[in-house]
Amino acid sequence: QLQLVESGGGLVQGGGSLRLSCVASTFSDVIIGWFRQTPGKDREFVASIDLRFGSTVYADSVKGRFTISRDNAKNTVYLQMNSLKPEDTAVYYCAARGRASASYPYWGQGTQVTVSS
Repeated sequence: QLQLVESGGGLVQGGGSLRLSCVASTFSDVIIGWFRQTPGKDREFVASIDLRFGSTVYADSVKGRFTISRDNAKNTVYLQMNSLKPEDTAVYYCAARGRASASYPYWGQGTQVTVSS
């Protein structure tokens, strides 16, 4: 059973930066994604990274501001968030899926990011 633990959330002023971490219990041949959710809205895809090839995908809303990366030695995926906006406020989750899977069956508990204006 793959387990994921997020950390790094907090309160930051608009224009500031935060780095989220997602530690996986196993670092195998999977895709790790970051998602976010605000009350009353559907969970939104933010970014993903292929742990084997390092290829990345970003939502248009975060391109140029957020960077997803991995550290295989630490079983950790990072989400570096720069130029944060109040609309980035959400609970951020990391999730994992197999390369052939369309859905993410494994989820972390989430970490709150709040951006003040």
